[in-house]
Amino acid sequence: MSAALIEARGLGKAYPKVHRNADRLRALGRLLFNLGDRERVSVLRDVDLDVVRGESLGLIGENGAGKSTLLKLITGVLTPSTGSVRVNGTIGALLELGAGFHPEYSGRDNIAMAAALYGLDGALLRDRIPEIIAFADIGDYIDEPVKHYSSGMVVRLGFAVIASLKPDLLVTDEVLAVGDESFQKKCVRWIEDYLAGGGTLILVSHSMYHVQKLCRHACWLRGGAIEMQGDVFEVTQAYLAYHERKSASATTEADTARAGLEFSVLGVELNGVGGDQPLVLEQGDRLHVAVRMRSRDGRAPSLAVGIVRADGTPVYGVSSDMDGALPERAGPGEYRGEIAFDGLPLLPGSYTVRVHPMDPEGVRLFDTAERGLVVRGASREFGLVRLAHRWIGARPDAA
Repeated sequence: MSAALIEARGLGKAYPKVHRNADRLRALGRLLFNLGDRERVSVLRDVDLDVVRGESLGLIGENGAGKSTLLKLITGVLTPSTGSVRVNGTIGALLELGAGFHPEYSGRDNIAMAAALYGLDGALLRDRIPEIIAFADIGDYIDEPVKHYSSGMVVRLGFAVIASLKPDLLVTDEVLAVGDESFQKKCVRWIEDYLAGGGTLILVSHSMYHVQKLCRHACWLRGGAIEMQGDVFEVTQAYLAYHERKSASATTEADTARAGLEFSVLGVELNGVGGDQPLVLEQGDRLHVAVRMRSRDGRAPSLAVGIVRADGTPVYGVSSDMDGALPERAGPGEYRGEIAFDGLPLLPGSYTVRVHPMDPEGVRLFDTAERGLVVRGASREFGLVRLAHRWIGARPDAA
């Protein structure tokens, strides 16, 4: 059996232009008479992609980059205009909300239909239905028509069916962006167990936190073509840096507004590195944050520094006035504040460092600047930080 679960070569998809009724008639005529159609819009082109068994791949890119089209080509929902794609295994796909569910049937009936389409026979289906219903956890709605479900409930039902099947390849398109936090955590735990058991994942998401948490590799699509693929941290960092450059014009306008603030941020360095690109650290490394600030009236500002997880969860925050520290003067109307975290206890993941100049009394906040931070490591611990600890009692190998 080939180690490559997915093999795509020169894969592309194009559609005829059909903005007006005349365009539709022209496209139909060319199709009927096999004349071809030169006036086509290419949404995906020249994609070469290999996904081996056991790999976890994140597909990232802006809206309209071709991510969903690529997934539909891989799963056979669409046929390619150019190139080829081969899948050597079973696929469990969650591409669109409610896809494959009949709105007039109950959740229970839709479970039976979906499972049958995936090849479950009667006896096996009867054994799996309680497990699927328990995973979906939608209560009495399981016997209500799906047309009465919220979008989050539809995703719960669809994911529960896929979770019971354990396919060779799981394909998800922004599923983790829908539903409440508890269900998202349940899905993440299931995916982690699925990958640990040798499953293969293709995840489309705009959340770099989920991509970095669940995937080892990433593929960045831009304008329908592959911009970059490889290690998940290298690709996502390049993608985030691209967005920082793209928003430079908006930042210039913000800088103009900052000039009128009493205290404002001039620049942020992480471990001596300025710019916009996220800093990558190994777990337990030292983090040094240096901030240049402008003071309109020459008074020394206070400096607040915080760390939040990529999903916005606060991790830690402190200000210079709390510890009786003063930023140093760096020039006329400019000050520099620095703080060091020795042996940073953050667990592997994606974070943001936020800095805020405040008035000397530490009461009012005047500005905000952010820098990305990626902590790498092979930890199996849970949460945000690693707490120093020791186990009490004898070890098994000491008996």
